[in-house]
Amino acid sequence: MDIQFLGTGAGQPSKARNVSSLALKLLDEINEVWLFDCGEGTQNRILETTIRPRKVSKIFITHLHGDHIFGLPGFLSSRAFQANEEQTDLEIYGPQGIKSFVLTSLRVSGSRLPYKIHFHEFDQDSLGKILETDKFTVYAEELDHTIFCVGYRVMQKDLDGTLDAEKLKAAGVPFGPLFGKIKNGQDVILEDGTEIKAADYISAPRPGKIITILGDTRKTDASVRLAVNADVLVHESTYGKGDEKIARNHGHSTNMQAAQVATEAGAKRLLLNHISARFLSKDISQLKKDAATIFENVHVVKDLEEVEI
Repeated sequence: MDIQFLGTGAGQPSKARNVSSLALKLLDEINEVWLFDCGEGTQNRILETTIRPRKVSKIFITHLHGDHIFGLPGFLSSRAFQANEEQTDLEIYGPQGIKSFVLTSLRVSGSRLPYKIHFHEFDQDSLGKILETDKFTVYAEELDHTIFCVGYRVMQKDLDGTLDAEKLKAAGVPFGPLFGKIKNGQDVILEDGTEIKAADYISAPRPGKIITILGDTRKTDASVRLAVNADVLVHESTYGKGDEKIARNHGHSTNMQAAQVATEAGAKRLLLNHISARFLSKDISQLKKDAATIFENVHVVKDLEEVEI
């Protein structure tokens, strides 16, 4: 499980940072990639990665500001051009209006897709659990921005316990089919009559990962709720230390406020993105240094950076 950042800038692209988009790569878990936001130029960034557009099965939009959605029609169209691969349907989750934006863009441009898009729109009254599969559950909650905007909490369901192979060998279980039966929870009896109870050789289920990905927001209690005990919290840092007033006026957060959210939520790691173009490369280390005075395990991400979870 990895997160790859396709755009980490705020508002408009710069030479160093494209606008908002990131990919949650779940290839080992379910052989899928989930995209969160799709700002202008996202598909160009994808060309610089190993991501195959057809593997993108779900797109989650945080809000309808242009720097988070203007790349969507282009990506959807280009995804259709991979004729040598099987055409697969795609799901889009987002605020009411995302369906109209996508369908209008495709209709006006005369674009025809050889796959279906399944839209899942929500408003303030239809948030909460928005997706559940056999391996993941996704929750959405409203944040505090200048327009309706949400954050997402992606929860991996508990993983099966691991088989203690060495303990089984010590108990006289020959390696082979019996290992498979025990791993599946089946008790077995050896040739000498010894009963092997599977529960004694399988560890307790392992907790799944929690990934919190927030849209643009002022500091708000909803951010903390979404990030409780998160393994990774991706939080915007449009502004820096001392910029609290301008951040509030524009519906954004500072690096210090993001660090406060991570601390209050008990998150394990904080990744700062959505960085204003006014911050030059020499300023980035200061953003991290200041935030680290509140939350130590913090990192300012850059475009194309990949973070293992």
